[in-house]
Parts: sequence; C-alpha cells; structure tokens
Amino acid sequence: MSMLVEINKYLKSKIEGAKEDYAIPKRWMPEGYSGKVRLSGRKFFVNPYEFISNIIDDIVSKSDKEKDYTKPLSFLCGEKSSDWINTDIVYGAFVRATAAYVHDQKTLFVPIDEKGYTESGTFLKMIVLLPYFAQYNVDCIYLLPVTQSSDKFKKGEVGSPYSVKDFFKIEKSYHDTLLGNKFSSDQEFAAFVEAAHMAGMRVMLDFVPRTAARDNNLILDHPDWFYWISIDEMNDFAPPKVKELGFVQPSKDNLEVIYNNEEVKRHLKKFDWDPKTKNPVKWENFVRKNRDNPNFLDEIAKEFKVVTVPGFSDWVNDPQPAWEDVTFLRLYLSHPKEALKYIDEKNQPPYVLFDVVKSSLFPGEVKNEQLWNVIADIMPFYQKNFGIDGARLDMGHALPDELEHEIISRVKAYDPSFVIIAEELNMDNHLKAKKNGYDGILGNSWWAEPRIEEGEFKKFISEVTPKLAVPTFATAETPDTPRAVTRKGGEIFSKLTAVVNTFLPNGITFINSGYEIFEPQPMNTGLDVEDPMEERFKNLPPTDQFYGKLAFFDWYVLHWDTSHHMVKLLTLLGELKEKSKNILKNVENFRFIDFTETAFTMFWWDGKNGIIIPINVDFNNPYYFDIDVGYYTWRGSHKVFTKIENYRRGESSWEIHDAHLRVTINPGEARVFFIE
Repeated sequence: MSMLVEINKYLKSKIEGAKEDYAIPKRWMPEGYSGKVRLSGRKFFVNPYEFISNIIDDIVSKSDKEKDYTKPLSFLCGEKSSDWINTDIVYGAFVRATAAYVHDQKTLFVPIDEKGYTESGTFLKMIVLLPYFAQYNVDCIYLLPVTQSSDKFKKGEVGSPYSVKDFFKIEKSYHDTLLGNKFSSDQEFAAFVEAAHMAGMRVMLDFVPRTAARDNNLILDHPDWFYWISIDEMNDFAPPKVKELGFVQPSKDNLEVIYNNEEVKRHLKKFDWDPKTKNPVKWENFVRKNRDNPNFLDEIAKEFKVVTVPGFSDWVNDPQPAWEDVTFLRLYLSHPKEALKYIDEKNQPPYVLFDVVKSSLFPGEVKNEQLWNVIADIMPFYQKNFGIDGARLDMGHALPDELEHEIISRVKAYDPSFVIIAEELNMDNHLKAKKNGYDGILGNSWWAEPRIEEGEFKKFISEVTPKLAVPTFATAETPDTPRAVTRKGGEIFSKLTAVVNTFLPNGITFINSGYEIFEPQPMNTGLDVEDPMEERFKNLPPTDQFYGKLAFFDWYVLHWDTSHHMVKLLTLLGELKEKSKNILKNVENFRFIDFTETAFTMFWWDGKNGIIIPINVDFNNPYYFDIDVGYYTWRGSHKVFTKIENYRRGESSWEIHDAHLRVTINPGEARVFFIE
C-alpha cells in the first residue's frame, strides 16, 4: 500500500474550508505552483492542505505507476553496486530544524502554534522540501537520527537525536498535526521515503550502535546490557583524569598507568551491579509494574538505588565533560582481557573506562551475542520496513571488528548497493575503511578547508583526496562544526568551497542544511571548536529568538528569509555536476596544477572534454593564471566555455589555439570553465 497516496487522499479531504493562513518561506515555494497564494511582504501564505497535496500530486505524476517506491531505489533500477555515491550530491538534514518554520507569523516560534500548526520539523514538511532539494540536483538526502529519542537528562530544550530511546521506532514529534490522529510518525516517514524515491532521491540515515539514551527501552528486558552506578555517586560524576598522561587514547603501553591511577581506582568503586542481578525477584515484579511507565528509570533509582552511567570520550584527559544524556551499551559480558591483571575480576561490577568503550582494541572474552544481534538488525529493519538506501555508522570504528563486519554484511546481503559511510575523520584510515566494507568516509574536509593559510586546503585537494580508496564527504561544514560563513572569508569562503567541493576528486558533495543560506549558527559544537560556549553566542545578535540555541538540543528554525544566500550558485553547480559525472567518476582524469601557495588549478580531462577550475585563495589580491592546457591534453586548440564567473552563471565562450588558457581570477574566487 502506498502511504504517500493515503496521506494525499486525507490532505485533499481537508482542502475545502481551510484558510490561506499557513506561512512558508519563499525558498519552499516550488516553481509553477498552481494553488491559491496570498502574499504579505516576503511571505507566502497558502492553504496548507492544498499546498502539500499539490506538491505530492506533482511528484506522483512524474513517477512510474508500475514501480513500488517503498523499496530501496536500487531495487527499482536493478543496481547491484554502491558506486552511485562516488559522484553524488548529498543534502544533510535534521528534520526537527530543517523543516521548521513559523507558520503563524503573528507569534514567535513555538513547536505547535495557536492555530494548531506544527512549526517544528516534520516528515510531511520534508516532502514539501523535495522540490527545493531537486533544484540542487540532490541525489541523496542524509538525515540525522530519526529514531525515537529521549528527553531524559536533556542538554537543552529538547532531547538530542543521538539519545536513542528506541532503536526500532520513529521519533514521535516528527508527526504533523495537519494529519490529525490519522497517521503515525512511522507512516509519515514511510511516505517521505516513498516520495523521495519518486523524485529520484535516495534516503540515508544516521545510526548510533555504540550508545543509547540512559532510559533506553531495552533496559526493562535486559538491564545487564547497560552499565550502572550508585545514585549517591552521580552528583560529582566526571571522567577520571590521569595526570601522568596527556591527551591520549588508551593503549597496551599506558593501561598500567591508567589503572594504577588513584582517581581511576575511585572511579571504579562507583559502579554497581544491574538491578536484576542485585535482586532478580524484585526486578521481575518491578518490570511487570513499570512496563508502560515512560519514567521507569526514576523508579529504578528509587527502588534499587542505581542509575545508568553517563557516557564519555574514549580519549584520556579529554576536556569535554561527561555525555549526560547517553550511556554505553555493554558489548561484552566480561571485562576487557587486557584489564584483568589490574582489577578484581569477580567483585568488580561492569564499568565504563577509556579502554572499555574502545572495544575494537580492548575486547572482552564473552561477547554479548544477543545484544550484537539486536544491533546488527537495526539497519536491516529500516531497509525492509522503509526502503532506505544508505547509512552513516556512528563510531563504527570503535566497535569490535566482528560486530562491525556483521552490521555491514547484513545490510549488503539485502541490498548490495546500500551505501555505508564510516564516521572516520582521519583521512589516513581510508584503506582500513574500504577493507572493512565501507563505501565512503566522513573525512575532515571541514577541518582542512578553513585552514588556507596553513596550506591544509591546498594539500587536501592536491595530495589527500586524489589518493583515497573510498570517497569522502566534501564539505566546509558538518552538523558538528562551525558554519562555513563564520570562517575567515565569510560568504566568499562559502562560495569558494561550494565550487571546490562540487569537483573535488573522490568527493561526495555534501550540502549541510543551512549552508546554502549562509546560516551562521552551528547545530552542535562537537568538532573544531576551542570554546563551545563562545561558539554558541557569537554568531547571532542577542535580539534573535535563537541566540545561543543549538539545533541538536534546542528548538531551532533556520533563517530561511535571509536575503543573503547562494541558492543560485548551488543550483548552477548541481547542473554542472550532473553534466560532468562521467568525467568525475574516474579520478585518473584529475590533474592538480600548482602555481603558488594561494593559486592553483583543478583540471579534469577524459580525452575529449574537460573542466578547468582556477582557484585563488588569496582574499585580498587577484591572480593571473597562464594555464598550459596542451601539456595535459596534447592539443593546441580548444573551445572554452565559461560556466561560473564571479560566482554567477558564465556566458562567454571562445577558442584558444596556442594551448594556453590565460585568465585573471579575483580574490577568493574559484572560476569554472568547460573545454572541448
């Protein structure tokens, strides 16, 4: 059954009698919309039922009625390979924030406004955004976790999407009130995936297999799958500091120092046995009584005097505090083998320490096979029930190799073209990622590209990406980093990176939600941030409703109504990448031409057609390029077509007969030429 069609029927039944009082930003209005529209300044007011139904009608009309779009897109086109990701444009979205807007323009943002409209993001409104994504020629939509999250121990106004309460349920708050009580968030998500497939876009999800919400639903059936601490020890809980060591990861060489540290010894004494082990009969009665109690963890604390322990980094002396909203899953039912010489094995309750959570390097003797099976079944559940096409595996490199392999093998068995991205930030580990079965890595373009003066931007293009065994996300920002527009160079830097990341060798062009409209506020402050608190408050004026808010933890709406954006540039780049995929898919077609520390050229040539991208990363001075094209093409004459100039559509074309392309590039500009 097509859930999209069922939802559309319901929307149509509500059109009559509804008002044109539902505000949407200009960006959300698809070209050629035929419904009623009321304009007020820069705002569009529509009948929401008519508006969304109109968009769904258009999507459905362009689809093949003989195909089942609830299945992975590869099933519909007979694909057996994951190579589709190599030249893709991926749009990264966080449903709660990406699809949020103040639909009742009379008030400030509220999750559900006075008219009953859901102003926070929903799957229904993600369907509305599909034509918007299509203008960038987006091939794949990557969503931050859509699993049911917890608001227990939340860090802000709302729970983090990474605090997973139930791995097999969809976040309830992504339900749209426009659909009343007729549909569930699971059904609305299914409709979104179906609509995306009809629009020719795959859907990729973020999965978190190493941690869970501290009140995860698995606790009631399997309390021994978690780590527990006495409630009396929670007030001052923090990761232990090991002053004898610096900022390092645990290793066999430093494990003795870690376990002999007095602060670590005190840390280990804080842990307790799980409530079922403490009192099996009492636990059985407790579960029977609290099976449907959403606050069961509070009751555990009252009755058993224990609570799940917060997670923390696997780096020793990491300055970041404990992760209050998540806890680690107990992947082994025994202590790490390397730690047995330092602890009282029989009397030490299961505990969390740097080596324990790095189980890929420090495994235990007894695998928690039942838990491993649950973890390995999460992604196949979303493949089979929702037809998703790919996933990013959060912290997969920290999992035991055997479990990591099982996760990947199960999804590939169902869909060989399913893409799995490793959360691998170290570019040197690309070979390991490929060996372990990943199809791409997150990488660190977001770190390298802002470091122009240090030479990292140039090095990334010239030395790092051309040699990769698997492609990397090509982006100047991610959901965890500062926004590109807040880096040195501002809007020009954002435009420069947009061009480079479209044509980067082994690059998966990644548009982080808000990048296209120069959104300044980060979604999270997890990477490349010296002072997280300063980063929260420095990018928006205090008068802004979302001043100091982070989308990961707070209600947030992107500044869709801004007049500063690079929507047209990204639209043009999407067109150019679509035309260039045959050249870009073979990295052997790429050449890097060096001029100075701040001037260089990306050059693609397949023997007949080429792309020349002169880049000037000096933001103060122009640079005159004299590019010897013939040295690479073995031809003296070429037709040259300007495709992008001053970050606008180029119109000029000419011929060269001496094999040289001579052009002056403005400060901070990357220009695009096609040649033949």
